[in-house]
Amino acid sequence: MSFESDLEATAEAADDLPDAEDIVQDRDEIPIRELFDSAFMTSYTDFDSFDEMVEASPSDATTADDLSLVPDGTWDEFVAETTAFDDEKEMVFAVRDHWVAEQLGLDESLSSQ
Repeated sequence: MSFESDLEATAEAADDLPDAEDIVQDRDEIPIRELFDSAFMTSYTDFDSFDEMVEASPSDATTADDLSLVPDGTWDEFVAETTAFDDEKEMVFAVRDHWVAEQLGLDESLSSQ
């Protein structure tokens, strides 16, 4: 399944958006558990949390902090089998759009195809 987001069109249709600086502020990184929140996980994966997904993966990893223990090819296969995405890259772009939409207060129902 290929996932596509319509974040740009949704943002253009919004009447009033906050400044990006107000949303991101001085953060260099966004915690992985904040990105992969329960709303995203339950909507697009077979899991309730990202930690649960990592623990279920075919590796020694038990939490998101251990994600580096999951081999790349194995992780891509696991993502394809247990999520709405074809691979990790597609999932990362989708969670990025999900997070941005939440921060901007945009409709959660960005179109997926």
